[in-house]
Amino acid sequence: MSGRGRHASADTTVRSAPARVWIDLVSPSHPFFFDGLVGGLENVSVTTTVREKTETVSLAREVGFEHQVVGRDFDNALVRKFGIPFRTMQLAVSAPSCDVSLSARNAMCVLASRARGTPSIHFTDNDITAHVDGLWVEELYNRFEAAATHNVVPRAFAAEELTRWGADPDSIHTYDGYKEDVYVAGFDPDPDFPDRLPFASGEYIVVRPEALTAAYVDADSIVPDLLAAASERGIGVVYLPRGRGDESYAREYDDDAVYVPNGAMNGLQLAWHARCVLTGSGTMSREAACMEKPAVSFFPNTLLSVDQELVADGRIFHSRDAGAIVEHIASLDAADVEPDRERARTVRDEVVELTNDLIRSVRR
Repeated sequence: MSGRGRHASADTTVRSAPARVWIDLVSPSHPFFFDGLVGGLENVSVTTTVREKTETVSLAREVGFEHQVVGRDFDNALVRKFGIPFRTMQLAVSAPSCDVSLSARNAMCVLASRARGTPSIHFTDNDITAHVDGLWVEELYNRFEAAATHNVVPRAFAAEELTRWGADPDSIHTYDGYKEDVYVAGFDPDPDFPDRLPFASGEYIVVRPEALTAAYVDADSIVPDLLAAASERGIGVVYLPRGRGDESYAREYDDDAVYVPNGAMNGLQLAWHARCVLTGSGTMSREAACMEKPAVSFFPNTLLSVDQELVADGRIFHSRDAGAIVEHIASLDAADVEPDRERARTVRDEVVELTNDLIRSVRR
């Protein structure tokens, strides 16, 4: 993606060649995160690769990343395990020449960078194996992530999830916030966005189901109960299925009760205008919390450290009781649902400054 992020101080008269930065996007939140980050990077030239996974490619296109598609995700859990090493080999062979790679929760990019002798800056907030035993696939993934030249993590992150797999403590850099702050900070709300939804009142909640095929999830979904409880109270729902059988939960409802978008929708716009965001994973609830919007997690296992901190701070409500969740939503008043991004902007500035420093350090 030529030209993005090439900023320099006004008093710079002699500039070194731009740092060649390779960004690899593998999940739907990544285009937003790196779009928020790249705009503040100094004197860089960016090239981007993208994995086909749910809306990742279309969202990369939406935010303006010129990109090459490399590899794909698979619905079948067994095939997916083979797909990760295969894509890693693809990247090791075909990734662009660069001075440094940037990735998030992405061992494929870290390993491909290492194979090519390229320094890597890796962002993560996932310390699930600190709370759930026996996840050998996740443990292996963490071991590979620990091989990054630099890991950038929220202060709430359990750093031993990297050091126990060989990361040098000096290679771990922390910031006071959450990765979602980085892109929430520069988000541009569209006041007409609710007009595209089929709710007469203009009010709605967002529901994203649990990742039931993930190795760290062992539970039945509560989404059918959530949709039923919301419908009984006349609360409109934008439902975002993951596409692995959970789309069936919405079939009995009309669009003006439970609306399933036909294609990708901007999750930040959805969160900004929603009464509340509910998710069985973590990213969407953190996005809402970083906007100071009401957020609910119904994640079925022990929460990540970042989510535990947000729950303790009262910024995320966590429950697996559909009735209690809907009661919580009904109790929210106008002041509760008013968004704000001042805190997010402070975090973004910190992460941008840290990343600029790390890029400069690997080029010395």
